Amino acid sequence: MTKKSTRLVPMAGMVILLAGPLQVATVAAAEGASAVAEGKAISFKRSKGNCLACHMIEGGESPGNVGPPLIAMKARYPDKAKLRAQIFDATAFNPDSAMVPFGKHRILTEDEIDKVTEYIWTL
Repeated sequence: MTKKSTRLVPMAGMVILLAGPLQVATVAAAEGASAVAEGKAISFKRSKGNCLACHMIEGGESPGNVGPPLIAMKARYPDKAKLRAQIFDATAFNPDSAMVPFGKHRILTEDEIDKVTEYIWTL
């Protein structure tokens, strides 16, 4: 009989007992799903990301048309870091960009930008 290895992993003020790689993957998937959901909420919130003010996003009401529709984002940004950089400060790539530099102007925190990036990349 083989013994499975177990280990304790501290996460956000709690300790989780993991019994192998399957549980690690499950925890990571749950965290990823949570980040996507939180990113969507930030993106749709008028006082935060407010992406709908300029972009069409599936499921969004009253989208704007200043920016391109947010579709096929993995094809448009195969490198997720470039998408994050665009959200952080679009003017770094195009000084004439109408997109708000969310990170540079501290409209969103680093964590919020990470979550918005996770969500937008799923579109």
